[in-house]
Amino acid sequence: MTAEPLVLLPGFMCDARMYWHQVAELSAERSVMVCPLRGESVEAMAQAVLADAPPRFALAGHWLGALVAMEMLKQAPERISRIALMNVSPLTETPTMAGLREQRILRAKIGRLDDAMLEEVPAEALAAGEHRATVQAILLDMAGSLGADRFAAQSRALMRRPDQQRSLRTARLRALLLCGEADTICPPRRHQFLAELIPHGVYKEIPQAGHLAPLEQPEVVTEALRDWLNLPESFK
Repeated sequence: MTAEPLVLLPGFMCDARMYWHQVAELSAERSVMVCPLRGESVEAMAQAVLADAPPRFALAGHWLGALVAMEMLKQAPERISRIALMNVSPLTETPTMAGLREQRILRAKIGRLDDAMLEEVPAEALAAGEHRATVQAILLDMAGSLGADRFAAQSRALMRRPDQQRSLRTARLRALLLCGEADTICPPRRHQFLAELIPHGVYKEIPQAGHLAPLEQPEVVTEALRDWLNLPESFK
């Protein structure tokens, strides 16, 4: 039997480089595609990815990508065989955070995109250690490639995101929740809650990683995804 395709959705202001290790390793076993996030709402982004995705596939996303993955599951549950959600929260934006995002959008539009990104993902949201500066540099390079207009669109998608708790309660598929132990943006307890909310959810914490777990601990994330992909789709 041919292995199901895997669709990967990058995090906020990230591109395919976020999943360099997963693509390199898992593409030897199955078709792997990384879909960009286009649009100004989570719903529009989900529709765009569904238009380009295979008829049926495994789906994994990080932060904004994971929110889009949840929305895709809501819009087309019959097309998704299993789902992995990384460094995410299913809750709506708070007014305080929405106000901060508007300030960051202004900074990005006047040429201070790096400053806005370092406010979005500060150093303390990543695991301490020698790799922190390298991960931050990759993040800034990815954001610079996407630019200020994409920053504004993705920020507004986060600000207007729907609460996905109700749809997750009725999900009937294998769900993997991954979180870096040092993530202060979407902390581990949120993922533990999600694993309890989703009927077949399983939580795995990634040691020595924070909010950018796929970049901070690429080998560990790849193995967690491989184990999840190798489980039978059926629960019988």
